[in-house]
Amino acid sequence: MVFKFDLTQTMGLAVLVYIIGMWIRNHVPFLKKYFIPSPVIGGLIFSVLIFLGIQTGTFKVTMNNSLQDYFMNIFFCATGFTCSIAIIKKSGKQGAILAVGAVVLLAVQNIVGVFFADMFGINKLLGIAMGSISMSGGVGSGVAFGPILEKLGAEGGTTVGVAAATFGLLMGSLVGGPVAQKLINKYNLKSSGNTEGEDALKITDVMSDKHFFISVLLVLGATAFGSYIYLALKALSGLTIPYYVGCLFAGMLFRNVMDSKKMPLNMKEVDVIGNVSLNLFLSLALMNLNIAKLLSLAGPMIAILFIQTVVMMIWAYFVTFRSMGSDYDAAVMAAGHCGVGLGQTPNAIANMAAIINANGPAPNAWFVLPVITVVFINLCNPIIITAFINFFK
Repeated sequence: MVFKFDLTQTMGLAVLVYIIGMWIRNHVPFLKKYFIPSPVIGGLIFSVLIFLGIQTGTFKVTMNNSLQDYFMNIFFCATGFTCSIAIIKKSGKQGAILAVGAVVLLAVQNIVGVFFADMFGINKLLGIAMGSISMSGGVGSGVAFGPILEKLGAEGGTTVGVAAATFGLLMGSLVGGPVAQKLINKYNLKSSGNTEGEDALKITDVMSDKHFFISVLLVLGATAFGSYIYLALKALSGLTIPYYVGCLFAGMLFRNVMDSKKMPLNMKEVDVIGNVSLNLFLSLALMNLNIAKLLSLAGPMIAILFIQTVVMMIWAYFVTFRSMGSDYDAAVMAAGHCGVGLGQTPNAIANMAAIINANGPAPNAWFVLPVITVVFINLCNPIIITAFINFFK
C-alpha cells in the first residue's frame, strides 16, 4: 500500500510530526534536559515507522517536500542577521582569540572525521558529515549538507549527519561540566563575584504585531537577495556551494547595513521567523531519513563520534582554557565550548549556567562565548565544510 501526500498534506504531516515530538519531549525529562529538538524526536519516530513499513512490505509513503529547502534558506538568512560587526567588536581581543580557536576547531573536526572514516573504510564525505557539519553545525547543518553529500556519492549523508548531531547534543551537555570542574579544582579557580554584564544576553526587543510583517518582508527580501549572492559565488569560485550560504551572507549584509544606517531592526521578530522556519524545515527533512543506511554504519559511526567527543574535551581543556586566560571565566568558557562544539548554543548556555550556579558568576564568559561562537561558527562553518567537500569529493 502506498500513501501519497501532496504539498498541503505534507505540511500538515510535518506539523503533526512536530506536535508529537513536542509532546514526547515535554513528558520525557531526559530529552528536555539535553535539548533534543522536538522535530528531531518526531521525525526520527516517523522515519522508523516508514522504515518498518518498507522492510515488512506493508506500506510506503511518498511526500511533496518542495518547501523544505525554502524554509531552510529562510532560517539561515535569519541566522545571518545575528552577525553584527558592532556587537562582535564589543568582545575585544578575547573575542578575536576565541573566534580563531572556534574556527580552527571546525577544520580539526573535519580532519578527524575524514581520517577515521578512511581508516574504517567508509566514504570520506561521511567523515565530514561526522565532522563540523554535525558537531559544531548541529542538526540543521546536517540536514542542509546531507543532500549535497549524497549527490556526490555519500549514501546516507543526511541520516548520518542528523544522527551524529543528535549524539553531539547529548555529549555536549554531558562533558562540559566535568571539563570545567576539573580545571577549577586543579587550579583552585575562584569567581570574581562581579555580576556586571551577566544579563548581557537577554533579549530586550518586544514583539509587535504592527511591525512583525515588516520583519517578515525584510527576511524574505534578504533571502531572495541571497539567491543572487549564491549564483555569484558559484560562478566566481566554480565550487560546490550550498544554496543557503548565499542567504546566510545576505542576512549578514542586511544586518550590518542597517546597523551602519541606524535603521530599526527587531531581532526578536527575526529570531521568531528563523525558529519557525527551522522547526518546519527539520520536520520536513527528518521524516525522510534513511534508517537502513544508518544501521549499516552503526559501528564505525559510534567510534568516530566518541573520538570527536574526546577531541572536543581535549581542545576545551588545553586550547580554549589557556587561550582565554586560564582563569575562572576561561574554565566556564571551556564548558560552554564543549556545548556548542558538540551540540548547539542552548547546550553551551546550560553548561555555563550549571558551573556559574555552583561556583559563582562569570560575566565575560556569559557574554563573549555565545556571541562569538554563534557568529563565527555560523559564518565560517559552511565555508570550511564546502572546502573539505570540494577537496574530498
